[in-house]
Formats: sequence, structure tokens, C-alpha cells
Amino acid sequence: MDDDVFGSVVALARELVRTPSRGGTDDYGPVLGVLERWLTGRGLPHRRLRSPDGTTAGLLVEVAGGRPGEWWTLDACADTAPFGDENAWSFPPTAGDVVDGWLRGRGAADSKTAAAMFCHLAAEIAPRADESAGGLAVLLDVDEHTGRFGGARAYLADPRARRPAGVMIGYPGIGDVVVGGRGLWRCVLTVHAPSGHSGARREVVGAVSRAARLVRMLDEAELPRDSFPLPPRLTVTAIGGGEGFSVVPDRCDVNVDVRTTVEFGPRAAERLVRAVVTAFDAEGREAGAPRPRPTDVEPVASWPAYQLDGDRQPAAALLKAAAEAGLEVGAKVAGPSNIGNLLAGEGVPATAGFGLPHQGLHGTDERVHLAELPRVYGVYRRAVGLLLGGA
Repeated sequence: MDDDVFGSVVALARELVRTPSRGGTDDYGPVLGVLERWLTGRGLPHRRLRSPDGTTAGLLVEVAGGRPGEWWTLDACADTAPFGDENAWSFPPTAGDVVDGWLRGRGAADSKTAAAMFCHLAAEIAPRADESAGGLAVLLDVDEHTGRFGGARAYLADPRARRPAGVMIGYPGIGDVVVGGRGLWRCVLTVHAPSGHSGARREVVGAVSRAARLVRMLDEAELPRDSFPLPPRLTVTAIGGGEGFSVVPDRCDVNVDVRTTVEFGPRAAERLVRAVVTAFDAEGREAGAPRPRPTDVEPVASWPAYQLDGDRQPAAALLKAAAEAGLEVGAKVAGPSNIGNLLAGEGVPATAGFGLPHQGLHGTDERVHLAELPRVYGVYRRAVGLLLGGA
């Protein structure tokens, strides 16, 4: 990676960071416009992807090879996590500056620097694409940090897009190649109770108090251990109900997030939560309390856990390229779910992380260190070359 390419990648990444694109908050048009202008200026074919409701979900760049073969995809999200408490940052979240070798600002790590890298890789490969087998797609998706994965969904559903044999997602972190992740099963539990006045003679146990008991039971639920690298986990992530002070609430909602494994999947997670809810509802009846409605269980999301073997593409190419670059990296299964889980559910193998060293991911003072940019860029360039039929 020569100095001109290094400077160009950093310049594009800085412009992207300076353009706010918080998932579900900001208009994605401006950040996609930055990418479109850059791609147009280099003659790279690209088009916008649309969600079923017609909203823009990302950009797709496709570089066709000159020989038959499989297509491979580089994916980086151009939307970001929220800023959080801006007063807690030591610099503006959209700073987009470089200080002491760190590119600073929301999205610098996840994943605007990767988006800039992948655009440059496409521009480098395009002039000699006739030498390649298959083709390379670059997916620059948005609607990722909302948890809807709208860009990836639109890509897979687009009848004009070549279905990829595998995807490399540009999440940051130089220590490992992420080859898997826990899945998830999420639901909202609605706890019911008789309503009343907090000052009335008759004591009424409200829905919030009942929900507090249910939360304790969920926290105490035993989850199995299995052979997956990370264990399953159940977490209550939100609770809400009631208003004011004098009204005993008649309903309370509880959000439950279960991280699943290959063996303890979504069905097992749902059975466990429903068993706890059944025991909770029965406990209330046995205590002789007025019989409230049974607790509602509303599933809201489910992604499968997945894990690639290190010798399966595209993991094998990325691991080989990293080793050739002198990096001691291993194959890792991540705790958080990601686009790789969605792709796994569609039968598309994916790596979900290899990139620059970073700090403050999704938190305050997000940044990436640029010293490793030439080597990370070179690893992806070599991996793509292997996948496209290189030696």
C-alpha cells in the first residue's frame, strides 16, 4: 500500500466519519452520497439497494471477472451506533480528524474505515478484472445498527445481484478473524395485574411488582453448557410500565434477550422462557392473589448461531493472507450477533471481523489506529486475490 493509497483511504474515511449516519436517527442519503461521488469519480459501477418499503438500504458495487467462477463480497456498514452522551466525549463524535495516529469519531471503527478500504480495493481490482474468475461485490450497507440489517437483506433479495459464495465483513479488531457468533432469540413479556389506587384500603399487587418477581426468576434460570465456544446467556434488557404515583399499573413489559448457540438454539430458548413464565403465572395463583391474565410472550427476533471451520472459505483465505503478512491471528467466535448470523441463516458463510485496532466501539471516544492500515489493507487484497483465482 503506497502513500498515495494510504492517504486516499484515510481521506475518504475522514469524510465518512464527518457525515453523521446514526442508525434509525440520521438520513442515510448524505453518507451514501459521499460514497457515490467517490465511486463515480473512479468509474466504478454501483447502484442503490432498496428495502421492500422503498427506502434506501445501501450501495452495491459489482466488479465482474473475465472467467466463470464464484462471487465474493466485502461488506462494511456505513451507518453507525448512536453518539450516546456527547458531553462524555473528549472530542466531537463527528470529528473525523487524525490525532497521534488515531482516526477519531463515531463510525471510525464500525465500520467507515473498512468501507473506505473496500472501495479502494474495488478500484484497484477493476482495471484487471478480466484476469479474475467470478467477481467481487462491495456492499456498503445501512440500516445495520438498527438491528434490522436492512442493507444485507436488500442485497440478498435483489434479483439483479449475484449471490455470493461468501462474505467478509469489515468489523474492526486485528487480533483474530471472527468466524462465528452466538445467535439470539428475543421476546417481549407482558405481565398483567388488577389496576387500582395506591392509597386504597385493599392492597393490590401491581404489574410492575409482579414483573420484578418474573425478572428475578428469569435471572435465576439455569442455561445449559454445551460444546459451543461461548455459553448461552439470558439477559433482561428493559422493563417498563405504569405512570405517575397514585395508579397501580395493570401491565408491565419486560424485554428478554437470549444469546443462543448451535445446540441451544431459538426453539430451546423459547421453551426455557415459556417454562419460566408458566411457573411464574402458576406461582401467582397458588398465592391466592386475584387471577390476572396469563403473561403474554411475544417473540420479536431470532438469528441462528454459526461457526465456520478455519478451512472453509472465505475464512481460509483471510487466515492465510493474515499469516503471510506476519500476523498471529486465530479463528474466533464472537459474543455479539452480527450480519454474519443473518447470512448464516441464508446459507452464506461469512467472516465477521478483521480490521484495525480500535477503542470506544459503540461507546465514547470511538477511534481506530491507522498504523496497521497498510497491513490490514494488504491482507484483504491478498485474500480477495486468492478467492478470485489468484495463486
